[in-house]
Amino acid sequence: MMPASQSKSEAPAKLRLDGDALVANWRALAAQSKGVACAAAVKADAYGLGARDVTSRLAKAGCHQFFVANWREAEELVDSVPASQIAVLNGCTGAEFFQAQGIGAIPVLTTPAQVTAWKAAGGGRCHVMLDSGINRLGIGPEQVSAALLGGLQIDILMSHLASADEDTAQNATQLETFTEMSQGVECQRKSFCNSAGIMLGNDYHFDLLRPGLSLYGGIARPEMADFIRPVVSIAARVLQIRQARQNDPIGYNATYRCPEDMPVATVALGYADGYRRGFSGTGSAHVDGHVLPVLGRVSMDLVTLDARSVPDLAEGDWVNLDFNLAAASEASGLSQYELLTGLGRRFDRIWD
Repeated sequence: MMPASQSKSEAPAKLRLDGDALVANWRALAAQSKGVACAAAVKADAYGLGARDVTSRLAKAGCHQFFVANWREAEELVDSVPASQIAVLNGCTGAEFFQAQGIGAIPVLTTPAQVTAWKAAGGGRCHVMLDSGINRLGIGPEQVSAALLGGLQIDILMSHLASADEDTAQNATQLETFTEMSQGVECQRKSFCNSAGIMLGNDYHFDLLRPGLSLYGGIARPEMADFIRPVVSIAARVLQIRQARQNDPIGYNATYRCPEDMPVATVALGYADGYRRGFSGTGSAHVDGHVLPVLGRVSMDLVTLDARSVPDLAEGDWVNLDFNLAAASEASGLSQYELLTGLGRRFDRIWD
């Protein structure tokens, strides 16, 4: 066992996280509406960045509503913000009803059975998800009735957009469906918009915005590139510089062969860290403005780079991996959501 006085060793890969950019993104998203409150989706460990750190920063900035996926995620946050400000999107089943009442976080009830069970367990403040057309979680139009929802202490009545990142008729259809479904349902607030939905205009905003991706630097719609700031950058340590010869193969299955004698840098990063194989031959790193393309296949713990542009690069130096989310998504073929939530636990997460 490590002595209590002994600090952990430095990780060979780092996530540098910009706290000012995180807060600026939350404020910029809130500013897209006419005074509507802005929440934060912090599920999946705040999309991979660390839910406790993200939540505490946004709470200090004035955010008072946080959405997680399940009750374990709620438990991990209850000493960071008041439990009454935490909403659990996946609802309640079985013993979770009593767990919910014990923790104090608020369930988002998603089925008629959950509504009935919540009432039977004593009820109390809750949120309710209506399915306006994504056909995922939520009470459907054919299930909504005064008998079902009557008597509930509904704080937030919500739904979720399926295609807000596209200009499609489905958005307007879902808005119409949600509006019709919510008529006559007693609630304190209504909520409909994710990050992309915020950009669809005031008709979609209702009482509470629920951004996730764009808080963390994701560009959910092209027009957001004008005001959303990147939050995440990746740095990795150089483990080795090899002087490869012309036609030498690099990495698994020899998918790259050196066109000339050249230095190849191997860095401590791989798909176990969330730097996926989709970056093989498409990703890049940089040092002082010089680009180092990824060579061959990304492996579990290692990435190889073309180091010709930085002849003095040495073992122990650090390189920065290009992780602008929109560009990285295009390079890897992965969604911005996957890139963020896939970031592994081997990084040192360093908030600037």
